[in-house]
Amino acid sequence: MSASKSAPHSGAHSTGNSTGNYSATAQDWLEGARPHTWANAFAPVVAGTGAAFGIDGGHVGRALLALIVAWALIIGVNYANDYSDGIRGTDDDRTGPQRLTGGGLARPQQVKLAAFGAFAVAGLAGIALSFAAHAWWLILVGALCIAGAWFYTGGKNPYGYRGLGEVAVFIFFGLVAVLGTEFTQAGRLSWSGLALAVGIGAMSSGVNLVNNIRDIPSDAETGKITLAVRLGNEKARLLFTLLLLLPFLLTIGIAFSSWLALIGLVYFPFALRAIRTVNRGAQGPKLIPVLGLTGRAMLLWAIIEAAALILV
Repeated sequence: MSASKSAPHSGAHSTGNSTGNYSATAQDWLEGARPHTWANAFAPVVAGTGAAFGIDGGHVGRALLALIVAWALIIGVNYANDYSDGIRGTDDDRTGPQRLTGGGLARPQQVKLAAFGAFAVAGLAGIALSFAAHAWWLILVGALCIAGAWFYTGGKNPYGYRGLGEVAVFIFFGLVAVLGTEFTQAGRLSWSGLALAVGIGAMSSGVNLVNNIRDIPSDAETGKITLAVRLGNEKARLLFTLLLLLPFLLTIGIAFSSWLALIGLVYFPFALRAIRTVNRGAQGPKLIPVLGLTGRAMLLWAIIEAAALILV
């Protein structure tokens, strides 16, 4: 499918609530935080902690701090996306769950405040983690992560509108999250940690990609040129397949450190269901369950691989 050549909308945009009677409930705010994406935060911390214990450097307290950082960051990026897409008008005609801003459920500034509140929590926990690990320079890495979260869809030239969203997810919620978690506990990195980082990054990117595959028609119409729009429907679905198959190969490599890692292949039935749904041409709302399937596959793989390295 060819993408629209029009530029993304700029400036304030009507959210569909001309009366100003905003009615967001606690459930709406929870939905706005997008719980189905939280596995993208939990899985890398689990994986990184397992890798740290695998080289005799695990630390439960620092693992909890890393979990707060990742969890708050993903909630922040979800609210930030809701706000930025909403004021641009790219959420006016979407097939996914209703958004707070685009659906007129909450004032745009409230959603923006929620995003920056979550970023603040992530930043404070990240500072504490950096000092606990005696690595102050990680504060700079954390600042880069927060900037990446905001400018994904925020600012004048959001990189998520240029097909770089999946690359950013791979880096921040894969490489940085897993290896950062391992380093802050063990003070060094391992090959198993790198394999886990690549696998988590691949599946996390898959969650983002299938979300964008679902929105190809509306994104192309509004000028939001995601990677899915850029690749087109068929190639985007092929890439999703490759991303979910990559951990299968990585599991074999991790098994050289602990044969128990092979148990992690139980993630594959979940991944296979997601792959089959995507490659059978599911459209719109029918792709929504794939988000949960991919997230569960990722979290299951992370837990089992981490346990294998801890028990080695």
